[in-house]
Amino acid sequence: MTAVDLVQGIKTGLLDLLFPPRCVGCRVVGSLLCAKCRDEFELVEPPLCPHCGRPSPRGRLCPLCQRDPLRIDGVRSVAYFDGILREAIHHFKYYNKQALAVPLGRLMGDYWEKAPLPAEVIVPVPLHQDRLRERGYNQAALLARELGKNVGLPVSENSVMRVRATRPQVELDAQERKENVSDAFRCSNTELKGARVLLVDDVCTTGSTLEACSIALRQVGVRSVWAFTLARAR
Repeated sequence: MTAVDLVQGIKTGLLDLLFPPRCVGCRVVGSLLCAKCRDEFELVEPPLCPHCGRPSPRGRLCPLCQRDPLRIDGVRSVAYFDGILREAIHHFKYYNKQALAVPLGRLMGDYWEKAPLPAEVIVPVPLHQDRLRERGYNQAALLARELGKNVGLPVSENSVMRVRATRPQVELDAQERKENVSDAFRCSNTELKGARVLLVDDVCTTGSTLEACSIALRQVGVRSVWAFTLARAR
């Protein structure tokens, strides 16, 4: 443990004594996300489309992937973006609850132990610099760090950059999402050539952002790109 880690640990301990953490789901004092609330998450379980990771009878390609597959090797998610998990992610992203990265990253690590994905390096989906300055942190990067600790993979946080500010995806339909993030990302890390990359983000809705990042990574010659998100929309 470094001196910085030690000081941060002391600060966190003092803050917990003065302001005990409450679960973002049930508000019980003790932790930001209690075991009871974690157990209420609805996991994304097989059978799944082998490409996009959506539920699919008998584990076959879903109709969307048969018609217009994402330009990425595959997508997997831990749980559905509903209920308490939606609330936890909302606090994590918009209310500066950065400490939620630890239990949420652990959930991703637990999933990984049961169904590991082909990867040698983790790359978080980046925020545009304007959004990063506004928020103060990138939630995808925090999840990537925790996942990396749990599964023993290195994290490359600056390999992919968001070079164009985009509209919030939440207000757009599927086609508008794709157009919104088209050419919005660049990869400058040529050392990733031949590597198996794992893209990490908090939520997958249509997969357009993940696809745009994958395209940027392909331009430097990566071997494969899989995406892994904490949650996915239904």
